[in-house]
Amino acid sequence: MLSHRLLACAVLLLLSGGTPLTAQNRPPVSSTTDKAPSEKPIDIREHYTKYEYRIPMRDGVKLFTVVYVPKDQSTTYPILVNRTPYSVAATDGADGSHNYGEDHYPPETRHLGPSEDFDRAGYIFVFQDIRGRYESEGKFVEMFPHLDDKKSAADVDPSSDMHDTVDFLLKTVPNHNGKVGIWGISYPGFLTSASIIDSHPAIKAASPQAPMTDIYMGDDTYHGGAFMLAATFGFYTVFGPQDTPTPEPKKWTPFDYGTQDGYEFFLKNGTFTDLQKFFPKDKSWEWDDQARHTTYDDYWKARNLAPHLHNIHCAVLTVGGWYDAEDLQGPFTVYKTIGEKNPGVWNGLVIGPWVHGGWARYDGHRLGHVDFAANTSDYYRKYVVFPFFEQYLKDKEDSKLTKATVFETGTNVWRHYPSWPPPGVQPRTLYFQPGGVLSWQPPANAAPDARDEYFSDPAKPVPFVGYTTLGVPQEYMVADQRFAATRPDVLTYQTAPLEEDLTIAGPVSPKLFVSTTGTDSDFDVKLIDVYPPDFAPQKDDAPAPRKDVGAPTVEMSGFQQLVRGEPFRGKYRHGFERPEPFTPDKVESIDFTMPDIDHVFRRGHRIMVQVQSSWFPLTDRNPQTFVNIPDAKPEDFKPAAERLYRNAAQPSGVVLPVLGKP
Repeated sequence: MLSHRLLACAVLLLLSGGTPLTAQNRPPVSSTTDKAPSEKPIDIREHYTKYEYRIPMRDGVKLFTVVYVPKDQSTTYPILVNRTPYSVAATDGADGSHNYGEDHYPPETRHLGPSEDFDRAGYIFVFQDIRGRYESEGKFVEMFPHLDDKKSAADVDPSSDMHDTVDFLLKTVPNHNGKVGIWGISYPGFLTSASIIDSHPAIKAASPQAPMTDIYMGDDTYHGGAFMLAATFGFYTVFGPQDTPTPEPKKWTPFDYGTQDGYEFFLKNGTFTDLQKFFPKDKSWEWDDQARHTTYDDYWKARNLAPHLHNIHCAVLTVGGWYDAEDLQGPFTVYKTIGEKNPGVWNGLVIGPWVHGGWARYDGHRLGHVDFAANTSDYYRKYVVFPFFEQYLKDKEDSKLTKATVFETGTNVWRHYPSWPPPGVQPRTLYFQPGGVLSWQPPANAAPDARDEYFSDPAKPVPFVGYTTLGVPQEYMVADQRFAATRPDVLTYQTAPLEEDLTIAGPVSPKLFVSTTGTDSDFDVKLIDVYPPDFAPQKDDAPAPRKDVGAPTVEMSGFQQLVRGEPFRGKYRHGFERPEPFTPDKVESIDFTMPDIDHVFRRGHRIMVQVQSSWFPLTDRNPQTFVNIPDAKPEDFKPAAERLYRNAAQPSGVVLPVLGKP
């Protein structure tokens, strides 16, 4: 079984990744879905002619490119580009293999554009293997660093490659209207962002979707300085360096864990030395780079795209999912940075209740046991992304999109804001109180050393889900947390039942005062929505929870839904560039920011916060001794007592972005 990160990549291998759409006819302000009869998928072979090119770049490297041109030549069409490291071959083999060649077309269950509406409307679709991947020449570099100052033809990056590609397409492909768009999900989302820097004049619209942006600061590989172990390992056991050009491999081969229990596998292979043996010596450099650059050093800084997002001249629609376990932070960073560095450019954000790339693959009606009361992906595909590209690439009517189109969970309503976070948000702190209570009032009468304590043992880390699984099941980001609330190594605090709805819109910021008997510790914080004890979900025609998430059937009364969770590695409390040990038993402050949410805690629900020091194997184990973790030996992993302080001088709590009156 592959990690969900790899499953997302496998979908991108199909180029047209997405399930057939079900047409809808409903006003875009509604959050309910009225299904219309399904349309038969368009026959791509019947309506498009396929061409293959090897496009020369300015340094002589040739990039393999596939172009689908509408057979109807009575009008002109815009060009829509998708650039990827996951192969542009058509997945038309009976065994699921992907094949190159102008006679190979995607199966009828796939579409070429972000949705089938694009295929029916008519676009010139372009797909390109990037440098060092599959049929393209050159050397692959993970998160290829952008070069602001290019002094010669040898200075290349994704921006220059896109510029040269557009030049070639405009000169070579007939019946275009002179306008170019680009889109992509995950790594192709990063390529979309990178390709519009110093953008070619013909590029008029771009949609970075789940764009990897700074994979140390909250995207794929590190969160709060903690290594995202299960997903990263699962990805790099399959994705590795290639000799190019080559069409191989035709299929992704899953890694054999030898068990169905990821917790058991990673605990048994408890050090990075143990895990290293699963990588061939000549194919391990990407895993090594990801795992061993544990601080925010020059390796990561060079791969942070955000500082370079300038000189963009096209409209940008950035897309993300509230439950994207891989690239949740990237969309917010891209949206914010483009807005700051490119005044005058239309810059929009769309965030829905989706997993990584879920808006292109699933209907978005539910995740695990949480129901969103609508086919949210249909709404996005029909009323957001399609009108956006139609407006800017075909001069169609104004799409009337707001700068922030976000799905508000809890109430299950699409909200349309002039910016994100929305106007009117005020920071309010929920404080930890005695007896596991959360309160808006700071502790006043607590003893000077008032605190709560738990014992953290690396040999028995807290699991991140309450059931056996391999990889990272997509539903973990809304999973029931009752299994953790009963553990002695998890602190749990909650409010009284709410008397009215409470809307949280923006980033969540824990502010903790802690001490440890060790010299390093993680502090993982989870914000949870506790359903009432008499909660009875309404019956509807929504599909049952997906069988592949691994979650057992649960009673929704008292359900503890994870709303947002994030780890923080204590050694980085003074900066991710310079780790510092804890002095045992010395009280220190830890402030960090968790990714944004837009969630309503409904009347009668409770707000819960859990604090723990492991989240395994979602993140790697902290030995709780101050060592370089990739070099840690079994004897370095030691238990420690963790203390959370809650008194007037040290008022631990969580700062929430409250919209309206709390």
